[in-house]
Amino acid sequence: MPNSSSVTEFLLLAFADTRELQLLHFGLFLGIYLAALLGNGLILTAVACDHRLHTPMYFFLLNLALLDLGSISTTLPKAMANSLWDTRAISYQGCATQVLFLVFLVGAEYCLLTVMAYDRYVAICKPLIFRAVLRMPSEQGQQKAFSMCLPHLAVISLTVITAMVAYLKPPSISSLSLDLVVSFLYSVLPPIVNPLIYSMRNKELKDALWKLFGHLLLQHP
Repeated sequence: MPNSSSVTEFLLLAFADTRELQLLHFGLFLGIYLAALLGNGLILTAVACDHRLHTPMYFFLLNLALLDLGSISTTLPKAMANSLWDTRAISYQGCATQVLFLVFLVGAEYCLLTVMAYDRYVAICKPLIFRAVLRMPSEQGQQKAFSMCLPHLAVISLTVITAMVAYLKPPSISSLSLDLVVSFLYSVLPPIVNPLIYSMRNKELKDALWKLFGHLLLQHP
């Protein structure tokens, strides 16, 4: 009989070895996951329920929130389960499914961010080309024009820089700990930061959320 074997599971990198730190990481991951669910869920609800937000820009935000929820739900629940149950194992099928969904969702998010970048380019450069903005007599007018693209630049920088560090860093500075931290940053941090970046400076979205909260409070005194 020929000697043969097959891979049935993989071992994921552990965030900690001691039980106390594993439970601490579980609590941290749970808080991050709930924050991502809350932030992106509020954006989805506000855009879906307020007809004033049924415009191309908010259509982009709605799809970005969906992709963020999908990407963080692909990796973080398994990390929480491993930290809680003190295990590092993931099945072959589970790993393949996780990689497939993560590559698809992250690739779709990059495509969406590219379209959003072009949308901001058209909104800023085409009607105003940058020289016209710099010639504005009011400094407040310049700040308002440039602030339209700053949140998007922040999101692009966060996503692209962490991914470049993960895959383009020289082998001499590569380590398991660094790879773990960088992969955590580019796969988990954007779904939390995106709702904050795109909603903090957006008055229409904040007004829609307050209107939604007020409606809920009136229905449930």
